[in-house]
Amino acid sequence: MKRMHVHVSVDDLDKSIGFYSRLFDAEPSVVEADYAKWMLDDPRLNFAISARGAAPGLDHLGIQVDSGEELGAIHDRLDAAGQFMVSQEATTCCYARSDKHWVTDPQGLAWETFHTLGSAPTFGSGRVTTDKQEACCTPNAPTPAAQSCCGGADA
Repeated sequence: MKRMHVHVSVDDLDKSIGFYSRLFDAEPSVVEADYAKWMLDDPRLNFAISARGAAPGLDHLGIQVDSGEELGAIHDRLDAAGQFMVSQEATTCCYARSDKHWVTDPQGLAWETFHTLGSAPTFGSGRVTTDKQEACCTPNAPTPAAQSCCGGADA
């Protein structure tokens, strides 16, 4: 089964946690100093916010899947779409370990497809590069020139 994923960058994490908790009528399932996540069943949504220095607003969209097989099927569809894709295995991002694929839609919006393998004690570190394909959240632009993620080169 698939779950829609939305990640929003915010200026004030505490204020935003209060707002989204009221909007969803639910407390976050994960809260860290710079991050919060709600795993909602109605609507079926993985909604995350972070305060890591990125411009406020929509950070990226995604589709979370329950198995490696589902992720493989999405990979094949994205590959057939002809967009450059960055693939990452067992990467740490957003306090979780995941296998994932990143693409940019024709308007430049980043899309993440991922299968979560487990939790992690850190938000993530590293860079997305075409040679190493190390991981840490949203590449600035998943293109052959992609260099950094997670709010800048220092993340």
